[in-house]
Amino acid sequence: MATNATTDTFESEVLKSDGKVIVDFWAEWCGPCHAVSPVLDRIADEHQVKVVKVNIDEQQDLAQRYGVASIPFMVLFENGEPQASAVGAMPKGSLEKALGLAE
Repeated sequence: MATNATTDTFESEVLKSDGKVIVDFWAEWCGPCHAVSPVLDRIADEHQVKVVKVNIDEQQDLAQRYGVASIPFMVLFENGEPQASAVGAMPKGSLEKALGLAE
């Protein structure tokens, strides 16, 4: 299950988290964001990855910090550092490849 992050919790939820974390930048009005959410949940279950959601309408500073130009925008963090990113709703296999999680 995904965790929601704010500017106040982003550091503890993502940057200081051990292992891999996918940050899903999304918005309530974004249809593709809702479509990709269950895909991210399946990836998290299969790869032992934590999913953290950031609502760009409520957390505009985080969206600006990570250069979010379009959504859904997913960033894979490992040990607090961004490793890979993907833009747009896509099938599970394509998203795993884009984020460097495909075997």
